[in-house]
Amino acid sequence: MIDPSEPQHQQIARQSKIIDALVRRATRQNEVGQTAYSAFQSAIELQAQVAAKNRDLKRAETELESVRYERERTRKNLDEALSAMGEGFALFIEGKLDICNALFRNLLPDVADRVQPGLSLPGYFNLMAQSGCVQSTDRPIGGQGLAGPDLSLVIELTEDRWYQVSAQRTSLDNLVLLLTEISAIVRQNRSEREHLIDLQADYLQAVFENMTSGVCTFSASGEVMMHNVQFRQLLGLPYVAVQKGMTLKHLLDYMAGRGLIADDSLMQVDSWQERLNRLGRFHSRVRSGLDRVFDMQANLLPDGGFLVEIKDVTLETRATQTLEKSVQERTAELTRTNQRLTEQYEQKARVEEELRLAKERAEAAVSSKTRFLAAASHDLLQPINAAKLLISTLQQNTARTPHAPLADRLKGAFTSIENLLHALLDISRLDSTERDTVVPSNLSLDNILQGVFEDQTPLAEQKGVRLRMVPCRCHVRSDPVYLLRSVQNLVVNAIQYTPRGGSVLIGCRRRGGRVELQVWDTGIGIAEPDQSRIFEEFARAANVGAAPGVGLGLSIVERTCRHLGHRLWMTSELGVGSVFSIEMDMVADVEATSAVADPVQAGGGMPLDHIALVVENDDDVLFATTQTLQAWGASVLPASSTEEALTFVRDMGIPPDIMLVDYQLDGEDTGLRAIAAIRAATGTAVPAIMITADRSERLRRAAQRMDFTVMTKPVQLRRLRPLIEWKVKGEEAEPKVGNDTPVATSSLG
Repeated sequence: MIDPSEPQHQQIARQSKIIDALVRRATRQNEVGQTAYSAFQSAIELQAQVAAKNRDLKRAETELESVRYERERTRKNLDEALSAMGEGFALFIEGKLDICNALFRNLLPDVADRVQPGLSLPGYFNLMAQSGCVQSTDRPIGGQGLAGPDLSLVIELTEDRWYQVSAQRTSLDNLVLLLTEISAIVRQNRSEREHLIDLQADYLQAVFENMTSGVCTFSASGEVMMHNVQFRQLLGLPYVAVQKGMTLKHLLDYMAGRGLIADDSLMQVDSWQERLNRLGRFHSRVRSGLDRVFDMQANLLPDGGFLVEIKDVTLETRATQTLEKSVQERTAELTRTNQRLTEQYEQKARVEEELRLAKERAEAAVSSKTRFLAAASHDLLQPINAAKLLISTLQQNTARTPHAPLADRLKGAFTSIENLLHALLDISRLDSTERDTVVPSNLSLDNILQGVFEDQTPLAEQKGVRLRMVPCRCHVRSDPVYLLRSVQNLVVNAIQYTPRGGSVLIGCRRRGGRVELQVWDTGIGIAEPDQSRIFEEFARAANVGAAPGVGLGLSIVERTCRHLGHRLWMTSELGVGSVFSIEMDMVADVEATSAVADPVQAGGGMPLDHIALVVENDDDVLFATTQTLQAWGASVLPASSTEEALTFVRDMGIPPDIMLVDYQLDGEDTGLRAIAAIRAATGTAVPAIMITADRSERLRRAAQRMDFTVMTKPVQLRRLRPLIEWKVKGEEAEPKVGNDTPVATSSLG
């Protein structure tokens, strides 16, 4: 294939072509060999799979044949079991008859040939409805109405046979229909019912005959059906008068002919029968000719007839007539009594009206008295105030002279007058109907106790009684003036009725959210019979002897506590002592109203080197105040009005050191106007003290607003001088009263 004579490069090229051709040939041969092998291998595997499938098919055919055999045997067993059942059985699958036993199929012979597999449930009930063997059912059958999931009905067949048809759903939602014969049960129930009816008839007959009322039944045409013995006996009829078949009209005519009926309305048979047919009942009270009264009740029966019941109510009627007569007599008596009561009521109303008018007149008198005392309090206290100031001056001038005891006695007499007048005014205010008689505010009990303690210490020392006080930091809500007056009255009473060498203690006890202010004494005590009346006006214990006072202090305390809602009580033992307690609600520790403005006691021996402006419209009080202040060393500018006070200030050219003004001046002039005018004219907040008999809340608020102090008349000189010294010199560093309440604008008694 290669020519050796050819050039070398041609030989090499030809060799390359031959090699490539051989390579391609070898490659093709290799590929054909691999494909044939793969085909052969696949054929072998396929043949193995076909053999396996054939074995599986043969095994499945064998199993299917076994299942078919078991099914046929099971169905044969089911047929035999159904045939052996004592009741009809049918299985409906998807609403179609699948299998049933012979009893079910042959129950209705005239339609048995149509009860075949594939028959629908409604179709079966339609066949039952068309069958001549079915005599009755307890509910309508046929159509789709009985194709529900739950069915139970009773059917009556020929020859007095009874079956119960019941249906139940299976777990596969198929329907099983069962036919159960209940002929024996129905026949037994029927027999028992007939026997029971017979027994009930005998029982009803016995009851009918033994009824106390007469009973007779009539047919729809009005003929007598049956009656009991009481019916004839009550009406007085012979045995032959009431026979079965006798008409009602004939019976009534017979009774009317013999005078057994005195009521003609009963003879109108058509009228009351029509009413009976319309309403179903008829009731009437009949009077017989034998002076007897019967209660007749007729009721319609279901068959159109009616039953008549008659009761003898003669005794009841007579008792009712007697009762009615008694009621009439009683009514007449009550009418007369009512007339008398009406007259008495009218008389009582007239008396009550007279009492009301008298009460109104009394209340008007009390109100007039209260208004009079309130209006006259200033005029009543003015001369006493002047007298006290003059007596104080007289005591200073007669000191260490033979007239000193007379001055002291004169002061004691005026002090008694002052206390009595204060008590009368307090009772008058507390008995008034004014709403601002008491004005509660938050206050510190320590101020109250401290003020009373300092006020009554001289009296205790004079009596030889030891007065002690326990400080109290509690705050309560009460009227500062009247609470102070109440505690003063209790302490004064305790000192007054405690023998020399005894002791009086004032203090407080905490009781949860409340506090008890207590006054203890080792005095003569109060007997038990007197304890129940000790808080009444002018009431005094039997063992007090000729002690001073008229018995108004505790009455003021009781009225104050009643107005403020405080609880007041006392305990006492004769010859041992007494404890008086006032219980109040505590309040938060807030800024409290100062009840007692009692500045730090200044040395009374130093003269008052101050200019004092006194504004007072009463000449005697103005003179007495001027004399007292001058005796203390002060320079006094006495003025009777605001204009005169302004004149003094303008002439002097400088503001006064202190102002002492009365509240009620002449005309429209007042102390408030005087204070405001002097301060405006001088351009200085001149310290001011208002001395007045006015105790109103309105004035207290004005004092707080305008920054001045209120002292009530008659003025207490031992308070006035220290107050003046403090107002003039001490306001730069406000002193404390009691514990921690600064003295500002407050009322002083």
